[in-house]
Amino acid sequence: QVRLVESGGGSVQAGGSLTLSCAASGIIFADNAGAWFRQAPGKRRELVAHINSKGATYYADSVKGRFTISRDNAKNTVYLQMNSLKAEDTAVYYCAAALTSSQYATNWPYWGQGTQVTVAS
Repeated sequence: QVRLVESGGGSVQAGGSLTLSCAASGIIFADNAGAWFRQAPGKRRELVAHINSKGATYYADSVKGRFTISRDNAKNTVYLQMNSLKAEDTAVYYCAAALTSSQYATNWPYWGQGTQVTVAS
C-alpha cells in the first residue's frame, strides 16, 4: 500500500521561504517520479514541479527560479524548497507519485493528503 505524507506547510509573509517534505512508504521514489501539485480555492489543481527517476526536473513557469524540487533517496522523501513566496502561491500543496512523470494530475495515481501554504501579502 502506497502512502505519501506531506509536512512543512504553514503561514509565511510574502518574500519568505518554506520547505515541504513528502515521505513515502510502499513506493520507492528513486525508481519512480515524484511531484508537487497545488490547488487554490475555486481553482483547478495545477502542477508545480516534478522530478523523475533519473533526477530530471520540471517546473511550472509561475515558480521557475523560486522553487526547487529535490529527492533524498536514503529517506525516500521528495522536497519542495519555496523561496520568494508570493500571495498567489497560497494553496493546498499535494505530493504525488507515479511510475513516470506527467504534467497532468490524472496521470498520477498516488497522492498525499495535502498541506496548506498561506502567504500573507
